[in-house]
Amino acid sequence: MNDLWDGFAQAFWLIVSFDGDLYEIAWRSLQVTGAALLIASALALPLAAFLAVQRFRCRRGTIAVLNALMGLPPVVVGLVVYVLLSRSGPFGVLGLLFTPTAMIIAQVVIIVPLIASIAHQSLRDLWAEYHDLLISMNTTRAQRIATLLIDGRRALLTAALAGFGRGVGEVGAIMIVGGNIDHVTRVMTTAIALETGKGNFALALGLGFILIALSVAINLAIHALSQTETEGRW
Repeated sequence: MNDLWDGFAQAFWLIVSFDGDLYEIAWRSLQVTGAALLIASALALPLAAFLAVQRFRCRRGTIAVLNALMGLPPVVVGLVVYVLLSRSGPFGVLGLLFTPTAMIIAQVVIIVPLIASIAHQSLRDLWAEYHDLLISMNTTRAQRIATLLIDGRRALLTAALAGFGRGVGEVGAIMIVGGNIDHVTRVMTTAIALETGKGNFALALGLGFILIALSVAINLAIHALSQTETEGRW
């Protein structure tokens, strides 16, 4: 019991004393997930708006695939990205394996379906409200998509935050493609797994506290934005 409390005390001290290793790992996690979120949002949000306004033969199938990919096992994504980026893979010549770039690619693949699916559900309802008006104004498809993205920005931010929450807590895929290399690709989740196995509970708990704080902050932000969006519609 004393060891447990000592671990908590040491973890708290690492946080308040701004331990270099702890905050380096936390900052790298934010960099990797932040970059992945920007790329994923740039891909997923226009796709979600396009699926909301455009009718085509495979539309329902595309939406179904996106919803199914929300539950894609991260380790499978990591394995596929690893094979593609390995020396014998088609992109091995780029030398991206075991780099932060490989981790970003894996996270993008994981969170794009999540952001696109959540955003599409919100934009579909918004399109139902704007449909007659935008059609009567003889707007182009690009103008309709732009209108949905601008007016639905609160809902889209909620989708992006959900993607960030999944990305920052991911461990399987980035462990495979990043290699958990110290000072290079070690992030909070992989460091927690490693330090727990080594018995270094202070650093693992410190990182765990930061990760929990981020998760709570993200969920509170999503809840606040959802409430604001609901009130705005009334």
